[in-house]
Amino acid sequence: MKISAELRAFSGRLGHDFARPELLQRALTHGSIASTTRPDNQRLEFLGDRVLGLTMAEALFSADRAASEGQLAPRYNALVKGETCAAVAREIGLGDVLKLGRSEMLSGGRRKEALLADALEAVIAAIYLDAGLEAARGVILKHWADRLKNVDSDSRDAKTVLQEWAQANGMTPPRYVQTARSGPDHAPEFEITVRLDDGREAIASGQGTKRSIEQAAAQALLDRIEGTT
Repeated sequence: MKISAELRAFSGRLGHDFARPELLQRALTHGSIASTTRPDNQRLEFLGDRVLGLTMAEALFSADRAASEGQLAPRYNALVKGETCAAVAREIGLGDVLKLGRSEMLSGGRRKEALLADALEAVIAAIYLDAGLEAARGVILKHWADRLKNVDSDSRDAKTVLQEWAQANGMTPPRYVQTARSGPDHAPEFEITVRLDDGREAIASGQGTKRSIEQAAAQALLDRIEGTT
């Protein structure tokens, strides 16, 4: 089966040369364009999620043999969560090669966090089926290398850390207020303000879930607090 120049370039960025390129094509096929002759990537997504999870669990287990389950779990969650997968997908230009239906494409599907995360998991499964676990593990560890090094800081839940700081300083929990919303319903953009009892506040905005924007606001306020201590 011939592979397009676009997909060859993507395979190069990914770091895997497919012996069965039809697996890659399926991994990049969203349900909005799937047909009886062109199945979507949902089954591959299911498998890829497990391959990614096993690889990250093994990597964390080996990297810190003294860590408890309570220490490993938040690190693991930080590495496999949708936001992380979507970030990796953006770094390798996965959105540019996704096969989408017209309506999904017009609604900004190539930039949607959940769609990118799901497609990346499907691509991981395609590598696993094409060349086995070691090949999939190698690609994953290549693209997650920096995140594994920085996992302790990345696994900090900014909202939890900010709440603990506020309580330790005699304040009530931080308050999160949606101060603006724009964009269409299928791709809303939120502006969230977080405030402390002492009047300090920070604002974050962007496209995504309200929770992710709240996390960004909490991190912004933590950075401001740390810069004044």
